[in-house]
Amino acid sequence: MKRCLIFAAGTFYGLVQRPEQGDLIIAADAGYRICRQEGIVPSLLLGDFDSMDAPADFLSVCRLPVEKDDTDTLAAIRYGLEQGCTEFHIYGGTGGRRLDHTLANLQALLFLRRHNARGWLYDDAFVWTAMENETLAVPCAVEWGLLSLFCLDGRAEGVSVTGVQYPLSDGVLTSDFPLGVSNHILADEAMISVRSGALVVGWQTADVL
Repeated sequence: MKRCLIFAAGTFYGLVQRPEQGDLIIAADAGYRICRQEGIVPSLLLGDFDSMDAPADFLSVCRLPVEKDDTDTLAAIRYGLEQGCTEFHIYGGTGGRRLDHTLANLQALLFLRRHNARGWLYDDAFVWTAMENETLAVPCAVEWGLLSLFCLDGRAEGVSVTGVQYPLSDGVLTSDFPLGVSNHILADEAMISVRSGALVVGWQTADVL
């Protein structure tokens, strides 16, 4: 699978893993500052540059209009998909002063899943991904690690969760009641399955680099 690492302009909590040779690295607008901080040279700097000026000394720049339907992060996701990437790691996509962008990036995880890719959105010692009509294994990275899951698309049926403090069998989750918040992983991995519907799943991670 070809990987795409996206650095957005939200809060950066540290790298889970360093970029590898062959990765597509995209700085979305002020996410370029994170790249500079970490000594990472992006393949592309993309954005409308409403949160920073485009650096004069960086040549691989894609300037987007300010008035557009896509956020800079979603535009970066589209570009990664066009380049054949199927695995996306998004840093700086949460926190900051913009809850709306955090919500947009959680929705973007489902956008990726529906385009035959998977994304990971890194928060403060937490990582999020989306799943739809499938089974997902979630590793226990820390003892008594937190696990939360929410319905993304109205109603999710046939939801089962094992290896956790509060298991669920063939349950229903809806987007108007947060039943899946704050569980704990007890086994080496938790198994989550949903027969019909879309979920966003987040779990606690080990220390970052």
